[in-house]
Amino acid sequence: MAFKKIDRRTKKKIRIQKKIKGTAERPRLAVFRSLNQIYGQLIDDSEYKTIMSVSSLSKEVAEDVKNAKGKIAKSAIVGELLAKKAIEKGISSVVFDRSGYQYHGRVKALAEGARKGGLKF
Repeated sequence: MAFKKIDRRTKKKIRIQKKIKGTAERPRLAVFRSLNQIYGQLIDDSEYKTIMSVSSLSKEVAEDVKNAKGKIAKSAIVGELLAKKAIEKGISSVVFDRSGYQYHGRVKALAEGARKGGLKF
C-alpha cells in the first residue's frame, strides 16, 4: 500500500518537472518534506546546479524553529529565510515546484512564507 503512494507522488513529480524549468534569472523552488522536516532548494536547471538550500535544520533558524508551534509554523519560517537569502543573492522571482505534494499544509506554508519574504512566483 505504501509503495503505491510513493509511486503516485513520483509520477506526479516527473509530470510537473516536464513543464517547469528553472533558469539562472528565475530558478526553480523545489520543496521536499519528510516526516518532521521541510527543505527548500533554488535550482538552475539550465546548468543543473543548486543555487542555495534551506531547511528546518538550518542553523540560522534553529532558535525560531525550536520555539515554533507545529510543523506548519516551522515551514513558514523556512520559507521566509529562503526568500531572505534569495534576495541577498539577487533573485526576486522563482518558479514553484511542489514535487508532487498537494499544495496544502506545510508546502503551502513554505510558499506563503517565501512570498511574505519578498519572492514572486
